[in-house]
Amino acid sequence: MRVQRIPIFPTLLVLIAVGAMVRLGFWQLDRLHQKEALLAQYVAAESQPTFKYDGSVNDPKLLFRRVEGNCRLMEGGGMVAGHNASGQTGWAHEANCFAIAPAGPYEEQVRGWKGSEIVVVFGWSREPKKVTWRGGKFTGTVAPGAGKTVRIIADPPLVGLEANAKPDPANVPNNHLSYAVQWFLFALTALVIYALALRKRLAA
Repeated sequence: MRVQRIPIFPTLLVLIAVGAMVRLGFWQLDRLHQKEALLAQYVAAESQPTFKYDGSVNDPKLLFRRVEGNCRLMEGGGMVAGHNASGQTGWAHEANCFAIAPAGPYEEQVRGWKGSEIVVVFGWSREPKKVTWRGGKFTGTVAPGAGKTVRIIADPPLVGLEANAKPDPANVPNNHLSYAVQWFLFALTALVIYALALRKRLAA
């Protein structure tokens, strides 16, 4: 009777694949702890003193912190789908503006410098009506924007519009635990399938 041996090369491939899946699972657990620390930072930011907008507010480290500033130069804007403070769907009005610190000697020295561009969401409306904001002082909360940018949700809203939904750290996704579980399940499934296939081969 011919004795079946465990195939070395396929077994090594399966073990390497399983090891990679387990490693990805632990990587997701590391990401989970990082995200939890980041969310705690966001929650703490809500109670920090108001940050004076100085042209560098386009920084993710300031997410969910309250800010104030003066938009001195407007360069476009528009409307995007958004929710109001009551959760109703409508239109969020955005403006692209540039600002620096309140007027003073420093502003005199950098005359002509616009600072960093920031998107200010200055209000909400049910209908897609065009509303113009000509700039000026604003207060609000820093919220995630497109990509790695940020935007400011004005509070109170401006030019007679309704308030937008307030940025909430609880809305930041944290799915790393489920991703880790998926990778571990993939690894276990691969081992079980290969073990069954190997058993069938050895029994033949």
